Amino acid sequence: MKSFKVIEGIAAPMDRANVDTDLIIPKQFLKSIKRSGFGPNLFDELRYLDEGEPGKDCSDRPLNPEFPLNLARYQGASILLARENFGCGSSREHAPWALEDYGFRCIIAPSYADIFYNNCFKNGILPVVLERDIVDRLFREMYDTEGYRLIVDLPGQFVATPSGEQFHFEVDAFRKHCLLEGLDDIGLTLQSAPAIRDYEQRWREQSPWLFDVIS
Repeated sequence: MKSFKVIEGIAAPMDRANVDTDLIIPKQFLKSIKRSGFGPNLFDELRYLDEGEPGKDCSDRPLNPEFPLNLARYQGASILLARENFGCGSSREHAPWALEDYGFRCIIAPSYADIFYNNCFKNGILPVVLERDIVDRLFREMYDTEGYRLIVDLPGQFVATPSGEQFHFEVDAFRKHCLLEGLDDIGLTLQSAPAIRDYEQRWREQSPWLFDVIS
């Protein structure tokens, strides 16, 4: 998993409340268990004018000209501004996979669905919670300024606007540590690999019959 420390990037809008995981990555794309390859189908029903199918080449599909991610001003965005209850619906981990594969490293919203919020941390995405009036203000500034860029500082726990104004956010200490170090659940387990091997060796010595192979 990629570590997250400080990023500066273009902000793009998802200006609607209650965006569910089926809108983030539609159900027909959930057949793969790989973490990569979902970016072209992020917000598929909103980005394209035709119906998306697994394995379909997206490069020639007709784009929705009104969808923000298709506009030149938001190309290369790494920060997504969203509204209340982002990531609601089913608990599919494919949703943060698609966001990360597209290039988003941070989401800023007033609130999130709990499971989606937790899944973001496990997949290298920082979900920042800011008060609604602050998020409203960021939306207004972003719409008024093409190429609007924000700085998200995880060690300092703040979001900074182009004017230098900073907004503090809270984050659980353990989740912060994991993001800073780039540790997902597998990475955390591997940190204890020597202790796990020692434990297994003691069991082999104490109860060797448990490990006998029947020929």
